[in-house]
Parts: sequence; structure tokens; C-alpha cells
Amino acid sequence: MAQATLAITLPEQAWIQQVSTAHPESAFRVLAAVPGADSGFALVEVTGPDIPGVLEAMAGHDQITELSTLERGENDGTVYFETTKPLLLFSSRDSGMPIELPVEIRDGTATIEVAGTRQRLAELATQLEQFGIQYRIETVREESHDRQLLSERQLEVVVAAVDEGYYDTPRRCSLTELAEHLGIAKSTCSETLHRAEETVVKRFVEESQVSDRNGSLKNPISSV
Repeated sequence: MAQATLAITLPEQAWIQQVSTAHPESAFRVLAAVPGADSGFALVEVTGPDIPGVLEAMAGHDQITELSTLERGENDGTVYFETTKPLLLFSSRDSGMPIELPVEIRDGTATIEVAGTRQRLAELATQLEQFGIQYRIETVREESHDRQLLSERQLEVVVAAVDEGYYDTPRRCSLTELAEHLGIAKSTCSETLHRAEETVVKRFVEESQVSDRNGSLKNPISSV
């Protein structure tokens, strides 16, 4: 499973960009969100020194079709609303790549965490590009909980190779010496190492290609 952190720069057309940049001292924390057929619904906690001004700006925006204040304090408030331009939600829905909540937005920018297969991550990038959303992938990491990358035997041989100095420069252990240390034939040792190296290198290249392909900035047009 791939886990990625994306830095999102919200475009000027989006209500959240307009409202959050007009109130840069305020933070918008998305607690829950769900896309509908043609709109999106969200529960957002707002904190900052001008809660009345923020809520007034949200209520008056033409992309907000419904707004209800659930809680209200001097420096915070929780609102439920519907928006006609939930492009991030649509991108998540259409790619099958969930966005982990909560998501904090401040002064027109947001950092989101997503988790899914590497294929889904690539599909999310495609959806963002189609919607014209500007983004940058900060990190991509692979998590495998159900199956390790190498077999137990491959891992044993690779760990021994590292411990004995087979991969050092200069090399402190030859293939023959490594095989003798493991008590296996030289040909078996060589084949096991080669298969393990093939798996690791291919996985590394796949992850690098996903990161390189999706890491550049795109043209913005988005809304939460």
C-alpha cells in the first residue's frame, strides 16, 4: 500500500482559497466530508480571531449552497455546509484513493494524506490533472502489512550479504565466501541474491516513477 503526502495550493476560483486568504490567521479543519452526485458536503471546524467574518464570507459565497452553524465560540466554530465545487472530493471518489481526515487548510494551502495502492495514487494524480488542481507530492512511502517484499530465504541471504560485507566498497566478502558462510552452493547463493536484487530494484524504480510523474506542479482550478 502506498501512503503519500500531497501539498495542495488552492486556486483563486475556489471558495476556500478566497475565504482563507482573506482570513489568513484562521484555520479550516475538515473533520468529515462526502461527495454527492453534483456537490459535496463537509463538516469543518474554523478557528481564528474573526469567526463572525469567516462565517459571513462562507454564507455569502455562491459556491456554498447550504450552511449551518453547529457550534460557535469566541475563537472557534463548527459548520456543516454543501458546496457545488468539491473537486478534491470528486478526485478522491473517482480515483478510489481516500483522503485521510482531518485536513487543515490555512491561507489558501492544504496538506493532505492519502493511502491506497500505487495504481490508485497514479489515478488520483490523473484526476487532479483533469480538474486542473495544482499539487506537489511531498513524500511517497510503501507500506506492506500482509506480505513482505522478499521471501524469508531471500531476506536471509540479503541480510547475510550486508553483514558479511558483500555490498561494501571495497567488497569484504566474495560470493564464494558468502555461500560458504550460509552453507549453500555458490550457484544457489548467486541466484537467490539476483532474484532479491531484481525485486528490490524494480520496486524502487516503480516508486520513483510514480513520485517523478506526480511530483511536479500542475495548473490550478479546484475547490474543497
